Amino acid sequence: MIYSCASHIGRVRKNNEDYCRGEILYTDNGKMIGIFAMADGMGGHKKGEVASKLAVENILCFLKENLLQTQSIKIDYIDDILKQAYNSVNSIIYKKSMSDLDYEGMGTTLTCAIIYKDNLYVANVGDSRCYLLNKCGFSKITIDHSVVEELIRAKIITEEEAKTDPRRNHITRAMGTDEIVIVDIFKYKLEQNDKILLATDGLTGFVDDKEIKNVISKDEDLENLSEKLIDIANDVSGKDNISVILIKHN
Repeated sequence: MIYSCASHIGRVRKNNEDYCRGEILYTDNGKMIGIFAMADGMGGHKKGEVASKLAVENILCFLKENLLQTQSIKIDYIDDILKQAYNSVNSIIYKKSMSDLDYEGMGTTLTCAIIYKDNLYVANVGDSRCYLLNKCGFSKITIDHSVVEELIRAKIITEEEAKTDPRRNHITRAMGTDEIVIVDIFKYKLEQNDKILLATDGLTGFVDDKEIKNVISKDEDLENLSEKLIDIANDVSGKDNISVILIKHN
């Protein structure tokens, strides 16, 4: 398993409210566990920066502490662990926003991926996405928690119309904005050389899925591919922060 994390402020914003990280853990028998998290903060005036970093750092910490038990992964309880992790992180952000006026109203998206053996587990709140590229094609795993996603699903607008809809940045679910959070969890089987992409809407909101697929399909260094995605997003728009985590399963 190899991966690359990259984040860019874009060409308009004064600060980067995205935050992303990945780590690889090992069981006693040498099996790798990849844990990856991506967040896109909101609230302005650096509140988004605080929320996204709190989300990513704390969910990675929770997973590292709770996934392994005597260095064996608790795979049978992974759904429960992910739900507990999201609730714990949500509570941390919510309490911070309620106890400090400087951070009132902050929140963040949070998308997390865990890879163990040939299994991919993805959890998300908000509209930061996870994609899977395999021999069957390129598919979006997560479902955006956004106004335009609901309109698309209700067939009120098309995906093409959603790209320019003035409500496209309005999310319907976020970390830290309420005491309780509902998290979606998805599971997939992986094969050798499958690629997993986590991305904020600075990429997915401006670059077509077809173009994203064309880039990550190339047999190149993952860091180069990540930078290419960021460059394309900046060339097309650059109006938002852009973050990507690209993972290759082997």
